[in-house]
Amino acid sequence: MTLPAPGIIWNSLPTPALLIDGNDLVTEINPAAELFLNLSARALRGQPLLERLAISAPLEEVFARVRANRSALFVNDVDLTTGERAPVQCNLQAAPLGEDPQMILFLITPREISDRLGRASLVKSAARSAIGMAEMLAHEIKNPLAGIAGAAQLLSMNLSGEDLELTDLIVDETRRIVKLLEQVERFGDVRPPEKRPVNIHDVLDRAHKSAALGFGAQMMIVEDYDPSLPPTLGDADQLTQVFLNLLKNASEASGGRGTIRIRTFYDLSLRLRRADGHGQALPLQVEIIDDGPGIPPDIAASVFEPFVSGRENGTGLGLALVSKIISDHDGWITLDSVPGRTVFRISLPVAPKQQET
Repeated sequence: MTLPAPGIIWNSLPTPALLIDGNDLVTEINPAAELFLNLSARALRGQPLLERLAISAPLEEVFARVRANRSALFVNDVDLTTGERAPVQCNLQAAPLGEDPQMILFLITPREISDRLGRASLVKSAARSAIGMAEMLAHEIKNPLAGIAGAAQLLSMNLSGEDLELTDLIVDETRRIVKLLEQVERFGDVRPPEKRPVNIHDVLDRAHKSAALGFGAQMMIVEDYDPSLPPTLGDADQLTQVFLNLLKNASEASGGRGTIRIRTFYDLSLRLRRADGHGQALPLQVEIIDDGPGIPPDIAASVFEPFVSGRENGTGLGLALVSKIISDHDGWITLDSVPGRTVFRISLPVAPKQQET
């Protein structure tokens, strides 16, 4: 049995993959494997796998066990090479395929990628645990803080001078901490979006006006809109929160004085492939561009993770919340940052035709 024709999922698999027949001959190879092995599909089809690859594992025995037991086998920490370059350490998986008891799907995962995915999973797991703990602590700490602030206010009624300054400091600091705790609670309690057709420019105008009256009062905010954009399917309130967060982030990065450009445009080339193999077009593009110093390179890859911040007193929750909301809207957010130009791009789907009315 061979693939009648390489399918979309097969061709888009990021993991190098080969199909092996009962004689251990290669019958198919995906583009990721061609790239990784630096061998074309034409050069490998019909060739004995074990003659083309040098692998520090008894693959004949592995394939025999997979065929006999009809179950997958994993082999980790294997050195693999085609003989034309230094060996690469990989994790291998061999699994039975389809109804043909002899056919095997052979997957190659370079250890560098495997380790990176593992680290990312650990980071996300730790972040989720930290958020859960922070939510619990926030709920427990807010009440005594309110009591402390109230007591300080009562004391201040009979004080003056330096003593009054101290009680005012207590009140101000407790309020600041309460606001931080409320941010933590909001992050863990974002409701699912109530999606309706939304004009993205209405949302941006709302965020722009709010920013201009507050944190962005000294900023020059320039609109560069494509008026022909169709509606997206989303929650207007949550999307407003996203753009307010990004505008505030841009304003703070520029020290409150600089230029922010809000750009919208249509780009059909972007499609997001999800874990279930389903692809979705994300043609609606919104960019928030500032002329600040840029994101520090050491945190640029993790700015959307909770508790990661480039500012000394930052909570690290603003961009994490933005990422969470955009993900809930089936969208995508990216960052491109160099000194003098930082671009956050949000890509969103178009509302289905029957829902645009």
